[in-house]
Amino acid sequence: MAETPTTETATSTDAAETLALAAASAHARARAYGPLTLRLTEPAPPGFIRLALGDAVTAAPPATGDAARATSGPPTSPVIALPAWPDGATPSILDEYGAAPVPVERSGETRRVLAACLRACWSDLSAEPWPGVPASVADVLACYRALIGRGDDMTRSRAVGALRRLADTGWIIRSGDVVRLGPRCATWPPESHSVLRELVRRLPGPQAAEGPVTLPLDASTPPDRPAPLEAPEAPAASSGEAHSGHGGPAAAPVGARPGGAGRDETVSDLDGLLSPYDERRRAELVAAFMAVDHAAEPVHEARFAALRDPALRRTLAEMLARRGRTLIQRRDTWTSGYDDDVTARMASAPGADTGRRPGLSEGERAVLTLVLVHSVAIPRADGLLSEDTWLSPYPVAVEELRRRTLLPIGELESALRTLRQAGLLTQVKAVSEETPGGYVPGPQFHRLTAAARRRLQEELILAAGPQTPLATAIRARRA
Repeated sequence: MAETPTTETATSTDAAETLALAAASAHARARAYGPLTLRLTEPAPPGFIRLALGDAVTAAPPATGDAARATSGPPTSPVIALPAWPDGATPSILDEYGAAPVPVERSGETRRVLAACLRACWSDLSAEPWPGVPASVADVLACYRALIGRGDDMTRSRAVGALRRLADTGWIIRSGDVVRLGPRCATWPPESHSVLRELVRRLPGPQAAEGPVTLPLDASTPPDRPAPLEAPEAPAASSGEAHSGHGGPAAAPVGARPGGAGRDETVSDLDGLLSPYDERRRAELVAAFMAVDHAAEPVHEARFAALRDPALRRTLAEMLARRGRTLIQRRDTWTSGYDDDVTARMASAPGADTGRRPGLSEGERAVLTLVLVHSVAIPRADGLLSEDTWLSPYPVAVEELRRRTLLPIGELESALRTLRQAGLLTQVKAVSEETPGGYVPGPQFHRLTAAARRRLQEELILAAGPQTPLATAIRARRA
């Protein structure tokens, strides 16, 4: 006689599902809003790297001038958590499969400024790069000027813009005049540290900014020098941009390294799914996981065995589900997006409706709405777009956005820059007078599930025609 499930068994199953959903939601929050903030005694969720910053921002050797001002900023959170990648893989694996990563605005300058930050903040080369020590913005800019051999106002302006991009994406932490390496630098694999050390030894220090430096800005890596392992999802400094005429930084004095800093990895949340497979199939699953989650555009299933094989694809879907993601198919291409249940849980989290949660500002949402209305909604109403997609070949000119918004020009440009960086908008250059340039929805709209596309369509109807019968029907259904 079959045994009837008891109430205790059902309760245990429900508790396990709740814990799994909580862990998946934690991964989704970290992806959407940055590293998780933890209490000192709080463990990190499964699949995370726990980073203890200690007194990294406020503890530094006594100094004067700019260096003294660099230690006056407020401390960062003492403990944070970052998602760990399976089997130590990084998004650089995309190069092996010809899948393009998310583009970085002014990538060359951003890489060089990150190299300057590494040169200024990594004072003890016998230790790991992260967490490093605080440095002043002036020292970072001096390293950058010495690196490229120029010091004009345009150079400074571009370097400041690169610092902003690096701070927005977690590669550095900036507080006023203080710069230190950000949590994403902790994701560099240990095997890349030796190459990074060689890079830093060859980079000129801030004291070299006064002298002339000849440096090819787009030089390729010499064949007799190993190329550094590319930093995941964001620009890494190229060793081909290093200058060999300067030595590296001296070892830091005792006490210069931040006290209390540490790194601990939790139990992997994906090993249980990967362990039944041999080495080859496990590598195929990891490659497909990184591709659908980090490639800028959907990837074709012909390139990845784990997308062609139904059994492997089920395992891949479960791997993504544990990270709060789901597989999204469009014809023969695949990508990933936020799972609808996880999205609903995040939307109902405390503080989700009070503006305390990070995200797009009101002005940025308004600009995004304008682009969606003029590049997607209006062309679809005119019969120019027939597919159920929020991507469009009809760009909205900047002049049109200026006419349709009350935002000042500076705020509009800042919003467009933020939306481009987030992958929500793409700038299209003008080809001719008949095909002017402008802005269209970005690659992030590939990642919308069917339910998310419907919600977005309903929100635009409510915004554009709140008194229409269709809007009334939407509000009645939601009530």
